[in-house]
Amino acid sequence: MQLTAPANGRTSTARDADGMAVASFVLGLLGLLVFNLFLGPTAIVLAGVALWRGTGRRGRAFLGLGLGIADLVVLAVFMQADNAVSWSF
Repeated sequence: MQLTAPANGRTSTARDADGMAVASFVLGLLGLLVFNLFLGPTAIVLAGVALWRGTGRRGRAFLGLGLGIADLVVLAVFMQADNAVSWSF
């Protein structure tokens, strides 16, 4: 029995990588508003794994990576301004 790729040429690993790229973008964007301590690193990891697996959505993965890093930078800036582990308005 021979296993073949789907008719559209995309394997499930590539589709998973595309989903991770989109998830990293969404989590990075959401992390700018809330829970940036958790969502920023999660976005960074998902973007890295998506890029490593060869996603077709490289732009979205790079945006997720950049937004994840921005989440941590925003957290650091607000922590310095408030002298606390979290930030508030």
